[in-house]
Amino acid sequence: MSERPGTNPGPRSGRRSSPPAPPPSFRVIRAVFLTLLSGFVLLPVYVMVTSSLKPLQDVTGRFRWIPSGLTLRPYIDIWHTVPLARYFVNSLIVAGAATAASVVIAVFAAYAVSRHRFRGRRLFTVTVLSTQMFPGILFLLPLFLIFVNIGNATGIALYGSRGALILTYLTFSLPFSIWMLIGYFDSVPRDLDEAATVDGCGPIGALLRVVVPAAVPGIVAVAVYAFMTAWGEVLFASVMTNDTTRTLAVGLQGYSTQTDVYWNQIMAASLVVSIPVVAGFLLLQKYLVAGLTAGAVK
Repeated sequence: MSERPGTNPGPRSGRRSSPPAPPPSFRVIRAVFLTLLSGFVLLPVYVMVTSSLKPLQDVTGRFRWIPSGLTLRPYIDIWHTVPLARYFVNSLIVAGAATAASVVIAVFAAYAVSRHRFRGRRLFTVTVLSTQMFPGILFLLPLFLIFVNIGNATGIALYGSRGALILTYLTFSLPFSIWMLIGYFDSVPRDLDEAATVDGCGPIGALLRVVVPAAVPGIVAVAVYAFMTAWGEVLFASVMTNDTTRTLAVGLQGYSTQTDVYWNQIMAASLVVSIPVVAGFLLLQKYLVAGLTAGAVK
């Protein structure tokens, strides 16, 4: 059927017009801004990398953007100046245990809040989230007194042990992990639980066999958050540890003595310390982004 003259047929149904291209001036400004922002971010990394490859006298002397000579000696000396390997193992144990405990407890707690209606459910959710409003330093003295008093009463030496540090980091990461997984479990259809129940699974079986595999991105995001919280923390690690249980974040202070500061070794050790976190983030980036943006678009 022919269209009447003078009428505008308009766009066809089901097609969307492409957005107009930005003007050339906007593209130039955007490119300049992104270049300056990238330089601002990458400049400290460049200084850190080049300083870690210089002799100590070149780092403490007049700064040069282009090093005159490079050496790998600082990466060898960092393992002998301080017991960096022991600090590395302590950090892996503490961060790994705190992450595993946080994920396991958060999964069960978030599933209970998401799938069941019980008295005090809203109060529990608000209380868990409100704990993130307080600065961590407020808990330093109470936790210190608790660990010391438990050790005096029971003989269990919590203060200065890895277990005390694991419990401390668990109290930091667990509230946010529970709150985050509640929102993610809410986005998983309840039909999956009902289908698993029909097939003979109980609540725990439905959680482990159906809901957890569907919630892998959210669980990975929680695990990365808990690990990063425990890996780079300094304040509680400096108070709750001794020479045997000291972690990497505190152990880096050992490169500074009363007479010298080994800046090249500090830079080299900082790069070595950053490798596990950066590698884990790059490997799990897809799951992390999916977990953090789950439920953003309905």
